[in-house]
Amino acid sequence: MKRILVIGANGQLGHCLQKLAHRYHDVFDFNFTSSSVLDITKHEDISREFQDYQPDYCINASAYTAVDLAETEEDKAFAVNAYAVADLADVCESHECTLIHVSTDYVFEGNTNIDYSEDNFTNPQGVYGASKRKGEELALDNNPKTIILRTSWLYSEFNKNFVKTMLYLFATKDELGIVNDQYGQPTNANDLADAIMEIIKKDAKHFGIFHFSNYPETTWFNFAEKIKEYSGSSVKLNPITTEQFPTPAKRPMRSTMNLDKIEKTYGIEPRRWEHSLEECIEVLKSLK
Repeated sequence: MKRILVIGANGQLGHCLQKLAHRYHDVFDFNFTSSSVLDITKHEDISREFQDYQPDYCINASAYTAVDLAETEEDKAFAVNAYAVADLADVCESHECTLIHVSTDYVFEGNTNIDYSEDNFTNPQGVYGASKRKGEELALDNNPKTIILRTSWLYSEFNKNFVKTMLYLFATKDELGIVNDQYGQPTNANDLADAIMEIIKKDAKHFGIFHFSNYPETTWFNFAEKIKEYSGSSVKLNPITTEQFPTPAKRPMRSTMNLDKIEKTYGIEPRRWEHSLEECIEVLKSLK
């Protein structure tokens, strides 16, 4: 039985992987670790876990994701998103373990009208994106058996995210202004978890960078409008510009990713974000 080590079990993706693990109980053995058990920035923690568990696959679902805070915590962002990933990849390589590492659309500058492919030039606009891009480079340098999945605008029924924040604000506010000039692809973390398991199930492995998200592109405002529709809220939403909602970190204005490679290589067909969002809203309603 193949062994899968999941680092970052308490994050959105980690929770979604735990949720689906029972489907594979007769094929894979899972070991879910949180930061209290395995601190990814400590080499001794990684080495001990690999020595004890001997995983065939390592899914790195941990990350420093505070996009704005990263602007003043650059060392911490790079420690988690870059240098710890380099160490993890190195340990994976020494144990002949495949590393599946999650990255972000924020590695792109986001000032063109193209859908970014995996080979397009990256030019992160903030510390968060820069730290994630460095992690990609170091992971690929240190372990040839690395699969990097860039994703975007991740949400789920778990932890803090845009969908849950909107639902909270809908219940507490009468009117909201939502940015309507930044474009991206909202992605249900449950769909990302499914995609990762589809990759692991394939006998033939293709390594390198792949894009995975739901589709098509939309704006934060239109995303919020759908959350409002599916939740039955009566809040008034007003479209605003990025200039009207300044943040410490600069966001890409359009970081839409081309999804052809993962479909052609692994046969994974991304879902429309509206369908995945509606499912998430229904799950959240059932948890009340």
